[in-house]
Amino acid sequence: MNDFQAIADRVEIEALRGEFTDAVMMRDRPRLASLFTPDGALRMPDIPAELIGREEIITGSERLQSVWDFFVQNTHPGTIVLDGDTATGRAYIQELARTLDGREGLNYAVYHDRYQRTEEGWKFAERVYEIRYLDTSPLAGAAPQAAPAAPAAAPAASFADPASAERLERAAAALRANGFAAEILDDAAAARARVRDLIPAGAGVLTGASETLRLSGIDDDINTGDRYDAIRPRVLAIDRATGADEIRRLLAGPDVVVNSVAAVTETGSLVLASGSGSQLPANAGGAAQAVWIVGAQKVVPDLGTALRRVEEHALPLEDARARAVYGSPSAVNRLLVLNAEPRPGRGTVLLIREAIGY
Repeated sequence: MNDFQAIADRVEIEALRGEFTDAVMMRDRPRLASLFTPDGALRMPDIPAELIGREEIITGSERLQSVWDFFVQNTHPGTIVLDGDTATGRAYIQELARTLDGREGLNYAVYHDRYQRTEEGWKFAERVYEIRYLDTSPLAGAAPQAAPAAPAAAPAASFADPASAERLERAAAALRANGFAAEILDDAAAARARVRDLIPAGAGVLTGASETLRLSGIDDDINTGDRYDAIRPRVLAIDRATGADEIRRLLAGPDVVVNSVAAVTETGSLVLASGSGSQLPANAGGAAQAVWIVGAQKVVPDLGTALRRVEEHALPLEDARARAVYGSPSAVNRLLVLNAEPRPGRGTVLLIREAIGY
């Protein structure tokens, strides 16, 4: 092989490594996968993750990227050793990252690479990621969209942290001013007992698809006992192909709807998000009575921050759950914002001092 060919190969391999970083930063997962041979492997034992083949690289990187608040990767040139149509090499990495659940840090790492010449040019046959230094100290900076634009703004990392007692009191007062009943309770057990007090025996009760209800035990109390006429088990027993109208009517107008929300603002608004929209009519006004159980981490300053919480925090977590349970992604196809309750006594918000659900 002449010197010009060797130079060309080195330039192309270096461009391949640069393309990898750009695809990661731009979250362009199909392009990222195309940089590997069809059976290429991306191995990250420190994560841990092992993705083999282009399809796994696409789905695996989507799973990893869905939890980022922000991620910055810098690649520095390393060694390249050519051997005909194959090559080996190393690239040196510096990364800054914060996840939506608040984990963050700085690391320095090495990619140990094997390259393969193909008809489409040089591709990765294997990349093995090795962390050499990790610092998990809190990062001083933030992603631009998470930086405070005004005193009310909050970084995305706070979306998992319970609000202070002062902020809970402020939200409760605003909710009451907007026509909701609002109570602050110590924990999920207290909310579970309060729901039983609020809903009369024999009422037709619809529960929303909510991790808060599941984790608190409220979902089981309503849907597996005989105290109430539970709507959700009835809906699940109906054939969706022949009973769509019956399902729609049952979901739209129960006696009581019990649910959580994606966010509650300190200005007294509730925000609910849904993929299908089927549970929203009852929350909006179709149910004669509504009870919303809300963990303290869902309290945000204003509506703008609430919408960011939906997209940046709640959606990625719900998407991961939906893929695991249903085998399909989630999406925010419907949004419901309740700014006030015009029917006094209809809606009750139970604010819990601890974090529960997402």
